[in-house]
Formats: sequence, C-alpha cells, structure tokens
Amino acid sequence: MSNISHYFSLQFKLVNRHLSEFGLVPWLGYLLSGVLFTGLSLFLYYKTEYAPYLLLLGALGAALNMGDRSRNDFLKSIFKIKKYRTIRLLENSAIALPFLIILLIKGDYWIAFATIAGAIAMAFIQIGRSSNFTLPTPFGRWPFEFTAGFRKTFYLHLFAYFLTIMGIWVNNFNLGIFSILVVFVVCLTYYGELEADYYIWVHSQKSKSFLWHKIKTALLYSSLLSLPITGVLCGFYPQFFHIILAVQLLGYSYLSCFILAKYAAFPHPISLPQSILFAVCFAMPPLLLLVIPYFYRQSTQKLTCILP
Repeated sequence: MSNISHYFSLQFKLVNRHLSEFGLVPWLGYLLSGVLFTGLSLFLYYKTEYAPYLLLLGALGAALNMGDRSRNDFLKSIFKIKKYRTIRLLENSAIALPFLIILLIKGDYWIAFATIAGAIAMAFIQIGRSSNFTLPTPFGRWPFEFTAGFRKTFYLHLFAYFLTIMGIWVNNFNLGIFSILVVFVVCLTYYGELEADYYIWVHSQKSKSFLWHKIKTALLYSSLLSLPITGVLCGFYPQFFHIILAVQLLGYSYLSCFILAKYAAFPHPISLPQSILFAVCFAMPPLLLLVIPYFYRQSTQKLTCILP
C-alpha cells in the first residue's frame, strides 16, 4: 500500500471512530449525512435564490479549513512535497464533490466550475500563524471562544460586511439580511470546540451563573460584529426595521441555544438527538421557545457535577 493510500485509509478509520463515538454505525452515519446534506441543499434552493452561492461559500469554507498551518506542517514533515500536494488536492476535491454534484444537478454550471476551481486553489493556501504577529480583537482575553475564533475567521466577517455593501449598492435587501446570518453562523462555530473540565471548574460560580455569563458574553460580542450591519440596514431600509430586528433576535436565540446544547452534552460532543433537535429549530424557529428551556435544564444538571 502506498503512503497516500495508507494515509486515506487511516483518515477513513478515524471518521468511522468519530461516528461510533457519536452513537452511529458508520454506514448509517454516511447515509444520514448524505440525506441531510441533500435535503438541506434542496431546501436552500426552495427558500432562496442565493442557494448556489451559499453552496459555493460552504465548499470553499470547508476546503479552507483543511489548510490549517499546523496540520499542513505535520503533513509536510511526513510526505515529500509532491505527495503532500497530491493529498491536499484529493482532500479538497473530495470535500467539494457533494457541493459540485448538487450544483450540476440544478444546472448551475458556472458556480460548479467556481467551486471545484476554488477548492483546488485552496489546496495551495495555508491559514494560521506564520509569524509572531497577533491579530488584535475587540474582545477580552478571558472568553477564549471569540478571541481565538475571530482570529481564525475574521475574513468571513469582512465578507459579511462586503455582502452588506453590495446589497445596498444593488438595492437587494435580502443580501443584507443574509450578511447578518453569516455573522451569527460564524459565531456559532466558536462554540464547537470543547474546553477541558478545568477551564470550567476555575469559575467560582454556580451552573446557572456560569451559563448566563457565557450567554451574556456571546450576545455582547456577537453584537459588536453584527450591529454595524444591522444599523446600516436600518438606516437604508427603515421600512423593514421589524424584519431586521427579528433576524437579529433570531441570531441571538440560535447562539444561546447552541451554547446551552454544548453544555447539555458536556464533557462529550453534542449528541445526534441534540444535533437533530437544534437543526429542526432552523426549519421551525418557534420551537426555540421549547428547546432553549430543555437544553438549559440539561446543561445545569451536567455542570452541577463540575462547578461548586
């Protein structure tokens, strides 16, 4: 077996192990992932005309995530440069393939071409620290989620601001609303990584106080990133103030719900039932009124074992 084949064989086993830890038989995990991805993609096509661009953004974001500098430095230390490039090209092509298939089926050939071309280009890009320069952030040091997350994804927030400007330039209100959603979706990713028990234990707080502190911080810092867009949209589209406000509040609700879901499963990753429940809330936002209290009760019970 060649080095490249052995590498992908190990990656396949690693994915299977993650699926098993998630509570799924691997083949069922792959099947459900395919069904969910296809269903969500078709739902986007049904709901918005920007579905092809959302798929393009998703594909490029996933491909760019594979360019983490520490990960790529590790690969370079194992493989010769030619094999390293081959691995990166194969990885990014595999990531782009599901998006590419949907785009081709829907007849968005130019977007499909941009997807595969962008994924290939991302194989030659690395992200992460390459110098001693530290990107300043508007956040404090203690809430590590936003400080660390912003430094990795600041370009996505710049992209959201660019979408806002373009939406106003072409008088497309929906594009401006989409830019608010981009900010909150990016903020959601900051809470995907689990911290060690110690970083929770050091808080001399009860579980309820800890959760409120986490949510309050998330709402404050997400406001710093999203309110400039919201304010500009309100200035240019005052007749749609109620829609803008509703989207902003919905973003706060999803962010709070995700934080509670994270600690409802702690110290383990979010379980499959919790993931499905959270995903259903995207299709039916009123369910948040029931899901948020449910996750709150679960998370307080979990944290009681760690916090004083």
